Amino acid sequence: MSIRADEISSLIKTQIERYESEIEIADVGSVISVGDGIARVYGLERAMAGELLLFPGDVYGMTLNLEEDNIGVVLLGPYAHIKEGDIVRSTGRIVEVPVGEALIGRVVSALGQPLDGKGPIETDKRRPVEFLAPNVIHRQPVKQPLQTGLKAVDSMIPIGRGQRELIIGDRQTGKTALALDAIINQKGQNVICIYVAIGQKASTVASVIQKFEETGAMNYTIVVAATAAEPASLLYLAPYAGCAMGEEFMYDQHKDVLIVYDDLSKHAVSYRELSLLLRRPPGREAYPGDVFYLHSRLLERSAKLSEEMGGGSLTALPIIETQGSDVSAYIPTNVISITDGQIYLEPDLFYAGIRPAINVGISVSRVGGSAQNKAMRQVAGRLKIDLAQFRELAAFAQLGSDLDKATMATLARGERMTELLKQGQYVPMPVEEQVAVVYTGVNGFLDELPVESIREFEKEFLHYLHTQYQEILTEIKEKKALSDDLMERMNRMIGGFTSQFSAAFSIQKVV
Repeated sequence: MSIRADEISSLIKTQIERYESEIEIADVGSVISVGDGIARVYGLERAMAGELLLFPGDVYGMTLNLEEDNIGVVLLGPYAHIKEGDIVRSTGRIVEVPVGEALIGRVVSALGQPLDGKGPIETDKRRPVEFLAPNVIHRQPVKQPLQTGLKAVDSMIPIGRGQRELIIGDRQTGKTALALDAIINQKGQNVICIYVAIGQKASTVASVIQKFEETGAMNYTIVVAATAAEPASLLYLAPYAGCAMGEEFMYDQHKDVLIVYDDLSKHAVSYRELSLLLRRPPGREAYPGDVFYLHSRLLERSAKLSEEMGGGSLTALPIIETQGSDVSAYIPTNVISITDGQIYLEPDLFYAGIRPAINVGISVSRVGGSAQNKAMRQVAGRLKIDLAQFRELAAFAQLGSDLDKATMATLARGERMTELLKQGQYVPMPVEEQVAVVYTGVNGFLDELPVESIREFEKEFLHYLHTQYQEILTEIKEKKALSDDLMERMNRMIGGFTSQFSAAFSIQKVV
């Protein structure tokens, strides 16, 4: 029995159709070597930079090096079971994280996995961790204030929505405390907050989360935690993941977002570790040549979007730790040049009890008064210059030479203003209260009071305002400016209260 050629071809077609559903086509490679959280893989010619690869045991890796004969992959999980010759599968996906409302109030890893034991995160939205920053046309100038609740910051170094303000200083000088106060102060301000902990002790992150829960800040905050115990790959990814979560609210929901990167020094160290393990050539302080780009591409994603883009904003507060107050080191100078200003916290001021320990001479906001409401701008216009002059004169006065009356008056005013700007931790102050308090200092109402009475004066004065003159606070809050009539009423009210307080304090001192 002979079979014709057309029958053979139809038989082959039938067989192919029958088995088509069972055929699996996958781009696979094999492990050449593995160790120190890095795997070398051969055979994945079509792999993309930043692509997720699947290793045995459902462990993912991220492509960082694309070389001629192999690719360098950083592993994003336990890798003790991975060995030479294991099959690696391409996923075709760039590293991405879950985003959306479901993350608010949650503690997640750098890959968006829940760490708080509150069950899975119910969201179907995802965003790539690496995303292009909005261009110049899609931005608008920073002009809307983001209040931190700290008198020293809001009056002299104002932060606007969409700004990048660096917090820099030695360890244990109050950098994290300043950022946490800013987050706590966003309660009721319609701002989503993201706190990214990079390379910190798990106990430190736990205490931050506890403080957020106590103050109610967790209701509008996402915590992204990559602790010191986790591999360098997750520390490297954490700030980009946090930024992607914030971009979802900025681009798609047109909301204002505040993100704190705590801290980028450890982030740079983790990237240096990965780069050296991948055999990339080291540069200054053994950091790779693209360490500037590491932070610039992250911080440039913060912006105040134009009205056509929805008008959302992403404000960044990166933190950098210095060694021995050296702000001219490699990473600090890099980040200073990227950001729109810096708040420098000085150890000597911190140990002298001036907290927040802000050095007003070095600290600056490159957005300036445009990120302040008019009332604060009217009150605090010369405050920064006056305080910087006071610090210089105070150093000169230590020489013990005779001083003229004007210098003595400047020193007296400076001492009282320094005392007035001190503020406890986790007690942010509404802007209308800040305006009223700073007004008393800059207009000389405190010049005759003893320096040790200033903190008590502030407490009594705010209580007096809330009980007797609430309408003044309300007017400052609503109008955001001080009219001549309002200033006249404030002068009368403060003059009367200062006389009463001064008399009461003198009697108390005698007793």
